Amino acid sequence: MRERLVPHGVAAAVTVVVLAPLALPGYVLRYDMVFVPRQALSWEAIAPATALPRAVPQDAVVALASQVVPGWLLQRLVLCAIVYLAALGAARLVPTDRVSVRVVAAVGYAWTPYLAERLLIGQWGLLVAYAALPWLARAALDVRAGRGGLRRLLLAAAASAITPTGGVLALAAVAVLLPGRYPAAARSTALGVGLTMLLNAPWLVAGFVTADAGRSDPAGVVAFAARAENWAGPLAALAGTGGIWNGQSTPASREVVLVPLATVLLLAVAGYGVALLRRRWSPSAVGRFGLLAAGSWLAAALGVLPGGADLLGWLVANVPGAGLFRDGQKLLVPYALALAVSGALGAERIADRLAARFDATTAAVTLVGAALLPVALLPDLAFGGVGRLHPVAWPADWATVARLTTQRPGEVISLPFQEYQSHPWNHGQVVIDPAPRYLAVPVLIDDTLRVGDLAVAGEDHRAARVREVLAAGAPLSSTGSRWVLVQRAAGPPPAPAALVGLRTVHRGPELTLYENPDWTPPPAPARPGPVGWAHLLAGTVVAGIVFSGAARAGYRVVASRHASPAEGEGG
Repeated sequence: MRERLVPHGVAAAVTVVVLAPLALPGYVLRYDMVFVPRQALSWEAIAPATALPRAVPQDAVVALASQVVPGWLLQRLVLCAIVYLAALGAARLVPTDRVSVRVVAAVGYAWTPYLAERLLIGQWGLLVAYAALPWLARAALDVRAGRGGLRRLLLAAAASAITPTGGVLALAAVAVLLPGRYPAAARSTALGVGLTMLLNAPWLVAGFVTADAGRSDPAGVVAFAARAENWAGPLAALAGTGGIWNGQSTPASREVVLVPLATVLLLAVAGYGVALLRRRWSPSAVGRFGLLAAGSWLAAALGVLPGGADLLGWLVANVPGAGLFRDGQKLLVPYALALAVSGALGAERIADRLAARFDATTAAVTLVGAALLPVALLPDLAFGGVGRLHPVAWPADWATVARLTTQRPGEVISLPFQEYQSHPWNHGQVVIDPAPRYLAVPVLIDDTLRVGDLAVAGEDHRAARVREVLAAGAPLSSTGSRWVLVQRAAGPPPAPAALVGLRTVHRGPELTLYENPDWTPPPAPARPGPVGWAHLLAGTVVAGIVFSGAARAGYRVVASRHASPAEGEGG
């Protein structure tokens, strides 16, 4: 019983410490993380008409869930599940019978620079894949050993595929980990890879049918390249699972001069644990696991390796969808998992040697120290990044504007015309413009991403048209949009000429809404039918996985009730 309860307790403790500020009411709005009271399910969420499907099917899933669960609760459930399941999954994946070693793996995976940086930049959908990977790897090992597990593998892959990057990571993990020489290997591999591909169908099909060419600005390769966090450079940052391009999302502790030395120590301990891993897993499984981890690290480092930036620049400019790999650091997930598992086993080997030379107390202290080391090296992950994840209340203006635009639907232009906003009511935190998620109508925002002095061009041609109108000093009524929303946010105020001909419908302390009285309904856009079918197909796969598991569980319950006492004991 203790062996089962302790990992749950540790996972819960880590979750509470990391997400403590979420005990306060409100919504955490930071960078890419925007939850609203009730997100509308629209075609723009299912299939963006002119932009790349970076939030497909994430926005559609959130919209469906928020029909039954309020947004504030949904956000807490998702974030708590990420940290909790990441810790518990790593604890169950590490091949050991010792609870203390499982604790080392749990903390080592749930308290990492990767999780901290992606949490602080608000990429919760990617962290769902981070939390799912240990469960996917465990299921793949079970399938390889003939113990079943294909359903569990596909459930983990389905959770990962909520974002394109997570789906790619899951597909790579399934393709690398699943093949083997066990009986029916070819069938299991084909089924696993094929169904995982179907789970990725929503964003794949949406990207294929979008009006955009699917290519990205190669300037993003430099902007999103791994960043040095201290004197050791970007490769050392990646070795410690850090190195995100956004310095505002990097915990201050990553700049400490001793961090690279601690990274070297961590790598040495993980390397020491590989021998133990090879004894407890098959050499083939360890080789595939190592190949997946090494490949993810090399993909993350490509942008800062000699010639890598040129290669990536050519790919994103010429190959549709290659822009997915501009931010290579986000691909580190398998490497982070391998580091946590091997590091825990390395700590176990060291503890055993110390126990043989000294005593059991010394060994126990060593394992406790190994479990607490990630916390000591990254103390500012605690309490929501030391207060950076702070819930706030949505101003009443937003509900008013949402009601008005829902009553008279039409496209909205959101100003200041910039992708990320900073509002006084959100304590000045930078957040992606919330209008597209809060309002139930199409919203145009500028998709140009500015990183320091570098501007990375977006892909939405409608946004480009609005930029041209604003630059020319022409009225926004000429764009054909029905509404113009002006937010009280940091940024250039709209020029008076841009608002000429518009009628004020609502003026509040945070938002002002204008309507174009000359607006005429545009022809209904021809929505791509294949995207809807792709969502339906992926949803059918998920439903089939869930219901097959429920049916098996129900069968076992019925069978156990009808079994004789002797049969029950024998089973």
